[in-house]
Amino acid sequence: MSTRLHALHAAGQSLWLDYIDRVMLANGDLARRIAEDALTGMTSNPTIFEKALAEGAAYDAQLATIDTARSDRDAFFELAATDVQRACDAFRGVYDATNGADGYVSLEVSPDLASDAAGTVAEAHRLWASVDRPNRMIQVPGTPEGAVAVRQLIAEGINVNVTLLFAIEAHARVIEAYLAGLEQRAAAGLPIDRIGSVASFFISRVDSAIDKQLATLAAAQPDQAAVLSGLQGKAAIANAKLAYRLFTASFSGPRWDALASRGARVQRPLWASTSTKNPAYRDVTYVEELIGTDTVNTLPPATLEAFRDHGEVRQSVTEQVADAARVLAALEAHGVSLQAVTDTLLVDGLASFEQSFVTLLAGLARKRAVLAATAAAATV
Repeated sequence: MSTRLHALHAAGQSLWLDYIDRVMLANGDLARRIAEDALTGMTSNPTIFEKALAEGAAYDAQLATIDTARSDRDAFFELAATDVQRACDAFRGVYDATNGADGYVSLEVSPDLASDAAGTVAEAHRLWASVDRPNRMIQVPGTPEGAVAVRQLIAEGINVNVTLLFAIEAHARVIEAYLAGLEQRAAAGLPIDRIGSVASFFISRVDSAIDKQLATLAAAQPDQAAVLSGLQGKAAIANAKLAYRLFTASFSGPRWDALASRGARVQRPLWASTSTKNPAYRDVTYVEELIGTDTVNTLPPATLEAFRDHGEVRQSVTEQVADAARVLAALEAHGVSLQAVTDTLLVDGLASFEQSFVTLLAGLARKRAVLAATAAAATV
């Protein structure tokens, strides 16, 4: 039993694993983590699946059974849905024990639908039906079009993980979409007490982008170098603390009380991209500094192991929020636009996931061709 991970869970933060592959689903590793590490959910994305499918032959047996006339895209989603089903089954005990508050596994719609609300809704319905587990979540990018889709999906009773959130404004948009979707569903006389949603706010990429700008400015302005260097590694946590402040404000007051009285659950902030990219920073800093009630942190395996070894737990996400606002104001004063950075990160994040999806499908096509050739040779 890991006391640090259990202490983190006891502090109000759910631990999800930012990783999935068929090997860990089959060899007992996931079941062990759930039992020993207080793990209560799992996220996936095209990059994770790209790596899982490229390594080894764990998917070959199922892939060989998929009709060669079906598209590579369809084949991928069949494989992915099977993994998510198995993971949902592994987390079903968590889901039942928490009365549906936790125990979710998310599967993302195709990244190329990020600007297509109607297409996102249609694919979300297909994935929802194909996984067919109460604790599945459909992952939707946090674009303006994604927010439109979120409202509709929530109104239709589909659990949603809104991903690739970098900006407070985008977070506010998806909170509004969630609340409006619940209100629409409640107005139709439908139950809202078993709908789960998280808003995935990305962390470390913000520091990576802003730290580069600060280093460039410091080199050009030696007299300001100390001040600029002092701002490095501060923006991401400050941004997330303000997102949490928005969350607490949004899920209180008369509007929320009317929904909560019907059993509605808050849309929890989920801290994503929490591995530390800069080796100069503490490797668990994006976990330690964002601990609080009704939060989720989705951890890559290496970060989870690091926190198990030396993570420290305190209620940190509500600490020094005024200082967080001052950090962002100081960045703006020095010519670093957080809005410009977060706008770019969203574009880059979508492009990265889409490229992973393209690479994934290309690799899948090659693997299907090899399996087909092997099967043909065996019949000769």
